[in-house]
Amino acid sequence: MAVIGAGSAGLAGAVTAAELGLSVALVDSSTQVGGQFYRTPEPVLGAVRPEALHHDWAAFAGLRTRQRATSGITHLAGHHVWTVARQGDDLWAVHAVTGADGAGERPVCVRARAILIATGAYERQLPFPGWTLPGVVGAGGAQAMLKSGLVLPGRRVVVAGSGPLLLAVASSLAAAGARIPAVVEATGYLRYARHGRALATNPHKLLEAVVHGSALLRHRVPLRTRSAVTEVHGDERVEAVTVSRLDAEWRPVPGTGRRIACDALAVGHGLAPQIDLAVGLGCATRATADGASALVLDRLQETSVPGVWAAGETGGVGGAQLARTEGELAAYAVAARLGRRTPSIQSAHVARLRRRRDRMRSFADAMAQAHAPGPGWPEWLAEDTDVCRCEEVTAGTIREAVADLGARDARTVKLLTRAGMGWCQGRMCGAAVACLAAGADGEVEPPAERRPFAVPVPLGTLAGLEPGEPVEPVEPVGSPVSQEPPEKPAGPDR
Repeated sequence: MAVIGAGSAGLAGAVTAAELGLSVALVDSSTQVGGQFYRTPEPVLGAVRPEALHHDWAAFAGLRTRQRATSGITHLAGHHVWTVARQGDDLWAVHAVTGADGAGERPVCVRARAILIATGAYERQLPFPGWTLPGVVGAGGAQAMLKSGLVLPGRRVVVAGSGPLLLAVASSLAAAGARIPAVVEATGYLRYARHGRALATNPHKLLEAVVHGSALLRHRVPLRTRSAVTEVHGDERVEAVTVSRLDAEWRPVPGTGRRIACDALAVGHGLAPQIDLAVGLGCATRATADGASALVLDRLQETSVPGVWAAGETGGVGGAQLARTEGELAAYAVAARLGRRTPSIQSAHVARLRRRRDRMRSFADAMAQAHAPGPGWPEWLAEDTDVCRCEEVTAGTIREAVADLGARDARTVKLLTRAGMGWCQGRMCGAAVACLAAGADGEVEPPAERRPFAVPVPLGTLAGLEPGEPVEPVEPVGSPVSQEPPEKPAGPDR
């Protein structure tokens, strides 16, 4: 089995599969396991207690210990998977490039009989005037800076957006010494009251909220609900933000703007599943309650493409504990499909995993509904606000494409304006462009475009391809992966 992603879901799936007798290749772009959630400082930084920056560290530490104790896992760190291709009826080829930025010396091909996609999620951003100023970072990005580099984005940091991640980020930054003038949440937490059963069956989530809330009280951090940062001020970098009250549709209430001095803003409006590889394979997707796209999965985590499973945020954002459960469940399903001597997928343990998964998935759905962006948020935007940062496409340009040129979807806007054609390929602006393209009365379709490459690929890699092959395949020798290219006749570089 090839597992793509070494976060909570991928690590749990890889460890369980190896313990069930499978040979596993764990492929990840990072140099360490743990994914976005369990980031750890580089050893050179000399962190004494990295676990102090994490919630539920013991669960991750246990998985890491099991990973190191088994010989059935080949961990391929620093490998960026750019495509997955079918080779015959029962074989997959996972193609990756190496190096910190994917510009390593040679491509790598992993062959496997089953694929587990555990690629996690990335932050969703909704633009507003001034969001491109230095000092504006993603909420998860601020947490990653702290966990990986032991640095703060600023001394006085406003945390804003929507979703439970904000509380975790604010409490972490405050504990590390940052001054948090306010946590600004666009929704109201009373929305969770509509989902009493999901709350009652997931008491650990309430406990997490209490822990983070207590930390904010201890550090005297004010919480402003049904509010949003609608403008950032500053010349060379962030100097202040304007926080406005929002109505039920997320429209700014006139006259409610209040200016807060700060030198950094950590902002994010939830997470979007990272499903590029799966969509490229033709896996079916579904729209989530908060307007993102997630994979359609069966009761044992298999996608609509036989032989391809997924776990964690790819099926809808739900947190590390849900991801670990889904990764373990997928591993049992793969082992059963490949005919290993494993407990039946009808076993009591698998039944418990499914019940746990369903219980936590119900809370994830409730969370998505509670923090879904309101349709009025585009009123934050001035005509000259950049929506697509890479191509510098403004809100006015997109509105012109809709009003005057007849664009009615994000793809048409992209073709007319270049919004989403830049380095991030729409990951930063895709949600915003889709909302603006739909207009006030249209239905927003989550952007889920199929791309031939999931990550940037050096031209040298493509130039060296053999006809008919995405990457020259290498036969495995004692493991599912080979990094040594076969000998070629002497000749000029191609």
